[in-house]
Amino acid sequence: MAKHRNTLIPTRRSLLTRLKNWDDQEGWREFFDTYWNLIYGVALKAGLTDAEAQDVVQETVIAVAKKMQDFHYDPAIGRFKGWLLHTTRWKIADQFRKRLPADGPAAPGSETATGTARIERVADPQGPELEAVWEEEWERNLLDAARERVKRRVDDKQYQMFDLYVVKEWPVQKVANTLGVSTGRVYLAKHRVMALIRREIKHLERRVI
Repeated sequence: MAKHRNTLIPTRRSLLTRLKNWDDQEGWREFFDTYWNLIYGVALKAGLTDAEAQDVVQETVIAVAKKMQDFHYDPAIGRFKGWLLHTTRWKIADQFRKRLPADGPAAPGSETATGTARIERVADPQGPELEAVWEEEWERNLLDAARERVKRRVDDKQYQMFDLYVVKEWPVQKVANTLGVSTGRVYLAKHRVMALIRREIKHLERRVI
């Protein structure tokens, strides 16, 4: 599984409709490319290994495929984002269960520093801990998506100034000297690109279901 970050595109109702057709390979590829890195990152932060996290991705996608035929989006009940979190949580818990022996004490390493088994903390579908990790990863993916969209719309040099100064945190004078521009242009690029990113995030958030 590739390790590059795929930016998250909030799920559209049209995509969920397409997922009801198991033969829509393009729709399922879009879904996988959109969400695998989010699920994988959350699984890693929950304490799973790389191989276990990849299994969580695969099993979560399979579970979604099995449920989509009967899935009906109702915002009064909850958003797809929350349903996907619930599904991912149980697949993470399944991986921790696989670590435990059939009989006897918990497997080494299954206890936290406080003595609480990870499985007890993760398995609760209403537990706040994994939900906080999910929200953190979701917001990071959303920011990445907004940045990527803005990057395609602005001048290359302007985005480079923003990237070096804001993302890579270079001193403004170093950015100016490296790119042969004034510090004023660097500040202006930061202001303009940040404004576009904020606007894009709001646009993406409106599409989340």
